[in-house]
Amino acid sequence: MTRPRQLPFDLGHSAAYAREDLWISPANAEVVAWLDKWPEWQAPALVLYGPPASGRTHIARAWAKKAAAAALTVENLEPLCGMAPAPKHLLADDAETLIGDRCAETFLFHAYNRAQAEGGHLLLVAERPPKAWDFSLPDLKSRLLASPAVAIGSPDEQTMAVVLAKLFSDRQIFVSQDVVEFVITRIERSFSAMRDIAEEIDRKALAEKRPVTIPLVREILQAQGILL
Repeated sequence: MTRPRQLPFDLGHSAAYAREDLWISPANAEVVAWLDKWPEWQAPALVLYGPPASGRTHIARAWAKKAAAAALTVENLEPLCGMAPAPKHLLADDAETLIGDRCAETFLFHAYNRAQAEGGHLLLVAERPPKAWDFSLPDLKSRLLASPAVAIGSPDEQTMAVVLAKLFSDRQIFVSQDVVEFVITRIERSFSAMRDIAEEIDRKALAEKRPVTIPLVREILQAQGILL
């Protein structure tokens, strides 16, 4: 059996964001297919949504590199709002945090229109689909609600094992396969649960100067009420 490649996630640790580093699983296969299909998208905008730590930032940055796209975030919103014209290709990571800001929505509206006129594209990344966003600009709302939206789903067991191993690797922590299997069969099947348990294991192992073993993990899960 081929050993799966490790999967980088947006977790606050050093990680690569190249397309070749993506681990393709049932949870993200549809999203990665959209990435590979670009620039043959049938609409000016695509919305990618999924839970925190699901790899959505990795996928978005891989697309941005491929498309040489400009990035719109809360941090660079003010100078970009004055930009004219909008860039041909645009990535809006954490897009829902921009919604409700009139300046940001106006910028996105003009970016959409330019993309539509000139064959450009917008990729908007968020935790929830556009139908859950609180728009202030009706014209932007109508355009994004009509755009394709693809979700990253819950991880299967194999993906959980790969992701958890990567989380430990990012922290330069050696763990055995037995520890990984012990964890993934006992925690909630979600990316955020894996992120949280990896952080707690890292904290406890460092504080107590202990290796990461099943007894250490058991103590953490018992303290959290997951194990009796």
